[in-house]
Amino acid sequence: MHIPDGFLNVPTLAATGAVSAGTVGLAVKVAAKKIGEKQVPLMGMLAAFIFAAQMLNFPVAGGTSGHLIGAALCAILIGPWAGVIIMSAVLIAQALIFQDGGLASLGANILNMGIIAVFGSYLIYRLVTKILPDTRRGKLIGGAAAGWTSVMFSALAAAFELAASGASPFAVVGPAMLGVHALIGAGEGLITVLVVSAVMASRADVLQMERI
Repeated sequence: MHIPDGFLNVPTLAATGAVSAGTVGLAVKVAAKKIGEKQVPLMGMLAAFIFAAQMLNFPVAGGTSGHLIGAALCAILIGPWAGVIIMSAVLIAQALIFQDGGLASLGANILNMGIIAVFGSYLIYRLVTKILPDTRRGKLIGGAAAGWTSVMFSALAAAFELAASGASPFAVVGPAMLGVHALIGAGEGLITVLVVSAVMASRADVLQMERI
């Protein structure tokens, strides 16, 4: 899912970098006004968990593999603005330490996985949990839907950026990205459900906290 350097042209890098920088800056301002004593350690734990979990790949099909993004988990457990901060910190650390994704394309990767995936999955979770009864089952179905769509939103954004940069026509890269990431998204949805279920069993109060 991480876009390496050399795949995006300068206008796309500039546009995605500007949008990401502005959104992360706004997220910091919003979080600074709303964050409380309980959210700070939760943000740290989520960042550490996602950073570690993204290092572990799971097999998908045809020799391909995927890994947790974590955007939906952030959105569900702490909210979208705090989620943007967490995901951005994780992606920056990965780019600097492990060269996972390029530094030039960091803005695009933050936009795809740290902004679009977070807000997209948050909207899906809210929509599903409003439609379904406010029960454990409803929340878990919402978590599964949020996890899957977070990957699909991110893959679609990456496909648009690659096509806009001339790397490959959207008619080619779009179906290819969405096809393989539909399977990866199923893994994301399952992991999201397992984590949310564990939180509900051990610390149900976390889901009752104000989301940022």
